[in-house]
Amino acid sequence: MQREPLFNVPTVIIVLLAVLTVIHGVRSELIDQEQDIWLLIYFAFIPARYDSSVVLGGLLPGGVAADIWTFVTYSLLHGSWMHLTVNSVWLLAFGSALARRFGTMRFLAFFAVTAAAGAAMHLLTNAGSQAPMIGASASISGAMAAAMRFAFQRGGPLGALRSTDDAAFRVPALPLTRVLSDARVLAFLAVWFGINILFGLGSHSITGGDESIAWQAHIGGFLAGLLLFSWFDPTPRQPPVIHDAPTLH
Repeated sequence: MQREPLFNVPTVIIVLLAVLTVIHGVRSELIDQEQDIWLLIYFAFIPARYDSSVVLGGLLPGGVAADIWTFVTYSLLHGSWMHLTVNSVWLLAFGSALARRFGTMRFLAFFAVTAAAGAAMHLLTNAGSQAPMIGASASISGAMAAAMRFAFQRGGPLGALRSTDDAAFRVPALPLTRVLSDARVLAFLAVWFGINILFGLGSHSITGGDESIAWQAHIGGFLAGLLLFSWFDPTPRQPPVIHDAPTLH
C-alpha cells in the first residue's frame, strides 16, 4: 500500500524551514552581539539605507549590492525563536499549498518577489527609519493572498467538494474579479486586514515581544501575491463561459 508523505509538505518548504532555522540558530548560538549587529546591517532591510538626508544615508556597508539584496535577505532573518515559530506555522499552511501548485522554482521566485514588495511598501511608509526590518511575514502574506485565487474553487483544497490530492491544488484559478465576489474570500480579507490594522494601532507583536510589527510590509506582500499570482501560476486559467450565438439564415 502506498503511503502519503507526512502532511504532504513539499521538499522546498522543508528546506526553506531548515534554512530559516539554521540561520537563526547561528545568530542565537554561534555569533556574539556585535557580529549579529553587523549581520543585520548587511542583510536586514533598513529604510535609512536609501535616504541620504539621514545620518546613515549612504554610509551603510554593502554598497549598491546590499541596496538590492536586502529587499529579499531580510525575509530570512527573525527576531526570536517565537517569531520564527509563528512564521513557520503559517509558511507550512499556506506555503505548502502554493508550492504544490507552483513547483520549486516558481515558488522561490514568488517568495522573493513578495518579500521585495513588502520591503518596498515598508520603505514607502517608513522612509528614513533606521530600525532594521526582518522576518518572512511579507512573503507568507503573499502566499495567503495567492492561495485565495484557487483554494475556494470547486474541487480545491477549501472548496465545497474539497480534496487533498495534488489535483485539488491545480484547479483552474478564478479571475481576480470573481475571487473578490466570493463571500468566503471577502470574510478572509476582512479578518486579515483587520488583524493587520490592529497590529498597526498597537505597539507589540503577536509573539509577545517588544518588537513592533511591520504591518505595511504584510500588506505589500499580500497585495503582490493577490495581483501577481498569474505571473507564477502554471495552471491554465478557467476558460470563460461562451454562449452559442444565434444562427442567421
